[in-house]
Amino acid sequence: MTVLREKMIEDMQLHGFAERTQEAYLLAVRQLAKHYRKSPDQIEEEELRQYFLFLKNEKHAARATCTLALCGIKFFYERTLGREWQTFAFLRPPKEKKLPVVLSVAEVGRVLGCVHRSRYRVCLTTIYACGLRLLEGVRLQVTQIDGERQVLHICQGKGGKDRYVPLPSACLKLLRQHWLTHRNSTWLFPSPFEETNP
Repeated sequence: MTVLREKMIEDMQLHGFAERTQEAYLLAVRQLAKHYRKSPDQIEEEELRQYFLFLKNEKHAARATCTLALCGIKFFYERTLGREWQTFAFLRPPKEKKLPVVLSVAEVGRVLGCVHRSRYRVCLTTIYACGLRLLEGVRLQVTQIDGERQVLHICQGKGGKDRYVPLPSACLKLLRQHWLTHRNSTWLFPSPFEETNP
């Protein structure tokens, strides 16, 4: 690990960034360095400007990709290297006005009906019914279910934040039935190696 990389990681840890954010920011800086084939601390401000023009005009990168690259690279130059470049003041990817693709209830039912393994179908149903992110659903623990209040306690979600989400009664019943198939004391969806059968 280079000294610069290590310092950036330390800076991000001190800033309180989640591990996945740290990985994304490091990747953004690594891609910039790869583009110019030199260490990122040797890159000049005009080169940085040209890199973002390349992302926009030649690579046709999505807004989310440009935003992530901007955030990671800006953090590196401003926080880790202490460079206050004017370029960062006007670099703003344009806002997209796209509506998300939303499946109807019937379409979701058809998709879930194609999932033949019960463990995956129950997990995906829970993710959909409770509006969870994928990893939040996969990593659900038994202690996160509050059956009396019919809520799930999501621990360390995006940005390291906890939150409560409503748990529909039909989903709660489904989770209870699924748990009886493995009775794992920790995980709702344990890997086959972690399952403890009755």
